This record gives sequence, C-alpha cells and structure tokens, in this order.
Amino acid sequence: MANIKKKDGRYGQFGGFSPYGNLTALTYLLATNATGAVLESDSTAAVGIGDVIDLGELPEGMRLDDAQVFVTTGMTATVTGSLGFKYTDGVNDAATPQDAAHFISAGDLAAVGRLRATGAKLITLPKPARLILTVAGAANAKVSDIKVVVYGELKGPR
Repeated sequence: MANIKKKDGRYGQFGGFSPYGNLTALTYLLATNATGAVLESDSTAAVGIGDVIDLGELPEGMRLDDAQVFVTTGMTATVTGSLGFKYTDGVNDAATPQDAAHFISAGDLAAVGRLRATGAKLITLPKPARLILTVAGAANAKVSDIKVVVYGELKGPR
C-alpha cells in the first residue's frame, strides 16, 4: 500500500503567510422604512417586483465560497429574492459569467430566518463585482431588516 501526499494547494494565495488562508466574511445591511423603501440608498420609492438592489462591492480576486441571508424582520408577504453578482464595469466575462442568482434563487425574504446559499459553483471573480439582490413575488410595503454575509477567500488580482 502506497502513502500518497498531496502537494500544497495554497499556491496563488494572496497576502500573509498564515496556514489558515485568507477567509473573509463581508457583511451587507439592507433595511427598509415603513413605506418599503431601502434606507441609506439613492431611492425613496418602495422596493418593487423586478427591482435590483445593489448591496455593495465584491473585490476582484475573491473566491465566492458561501453566503447567508439573515432575515430579522421580513418584507411584505410573498416577497422573494435572488442573490448574485454583476460586474462593476457591466461587461460579462466568458470564463466566469455574472449570475444574478449565484448564491440564492427565489429565497423567501418575508419569513424570519436564515437562508443559505444553494449554488453549486465555486468561482473566483476576475474583476470587481457588485453583490445584487433581485426582488420578485411582490412589492415591499413595510419595515424590514435583512443582513447578508458573503464568505470567500481573497486570492488577489490575477
């Protein structure tokens, strides 16, 4: 019987020399007011069906491992959302296409609870991207409090 040792898989690791990698958790906050509009945004209109909420930046070279959505106070009944990303420059990448539902597709944003990523692709962003939440099901017309955490490894620019 042979002893097989796998080669070190941390090649291309960005940053320090920690044997634990460069795991990062990025947190994005989403809250709406009594009319259903996103607080601290560039819009005073209530969130509607088909609206895309830009939650913030995902850095170039980040490997997207996982995401969780914490619904502390849910949106209006039947509101659902898909969590994904689009590139900051608006130009798709053939090898790593932008995906509006990369993490979650049609997750329930009305019920208090935790949603976990259901996507099956492990990708590294070739350029800066934006984390987006696409709303479906119904318009929001109430106060809500949602937090999104994206986990990944910062591998640095290529």
